[in-house]
Amino acid sequence: MTAEPPPRTSAASLSRQADGFTLIEVLVALVIVAVTLSAGIKAAGALLNNAQRLTEVTEAQWCADNQLTGLKLAHTYPNIGDAAFSCQQLGRTYLGTLRVSATPNPSFRRVDTLMANESGQTVLTLSTILPRY
Repeated sequence: MTAEPPPRTSAASLSRQADGFTLIEVLVALVIVAVTLSAGIKAAGALLNNAQRLTEVTEAQWCADNQLTGLKLAHTYPNIGDAAFSCQQLGRTYLGTLRVSATPNPSFRRVDTLMANESGQTVLTLSTILPRY
């Protein structure tokens, strides 16, 4: 028995097979890259929005803390009702409302501080109980 030599392939057919990627492969790769980049941009946008929101809440909390601390240091027993105020922190203006309400114990008052940004959206509510001095 004699072994037959393997079929010969021409150099032209070998070079056609090894030239590179087909158009479909390139398009699939581009779709994958586009989807990945759009997901990354969306995630980066969410991080930026969260950082801005955290900054706004922190500044509003500083304003609310300042108002409540001022009431505590004044040693006054606040009257029931609402009082508006404004506060500036780091160049932003926050609008606040002090809402004083009665508690079951007449020697204490509940004070809620509602903070809103310049557009009027409520950012934060901070509450405390003040005693009669």
